[in-house]
Amino acid sequence: MTAFDDGKDEGALRTIGEVSEALGIRPHVLRYWEAQFPLLKPLKRSGGRRYYRPADVALVETIDRLVNREGYTLKGAESVLRAAAKSPLDRRKDDRRSGERRVDADPDASPGVRIAAAEGPDMAEIIAGLQAVRARLAAALEA
Repeated sequence: MTAFDDGKDEGALRTIGEVSEALGIRPHVLRYWEAQFPLLKPLKRSGGRRYYRPADVALVETIDRLVNREGYTLKGAESVLRAAAKSPLDRRKDDRRSGERRVDADPDASPGVRIAAAEGPDMAEIIAGLQAVRARLAAALEA
């Protein structure tokens, strides 16, 4: 989490300007993200002034990482955040309803990465093809 250098307590509410300055994200981008990410809901007081709680600031940092560093689209980042917000029990129920099963990713993949695989004979071929592409990309990066 970002350390604010403003003399306020760590759990204090922050204005949009303070969050913007600390994270290097323009205020209009923060307001846009509020519209795009339903999980991001800072407190709004009279006059519409926004106050970000520490959890809101952490969520903004996560959105920034997903979108600006990891290359997710806004819709993709929202999916990641929604999946992270669900409990493991909810995820298992959703998987059973959708006919999908969760399969652990390759051991050398990023921790926590999972592949949602539908039951079917072609999935093994698809996964093998994707793993081959990943291996070729890794070899190209090493060269």
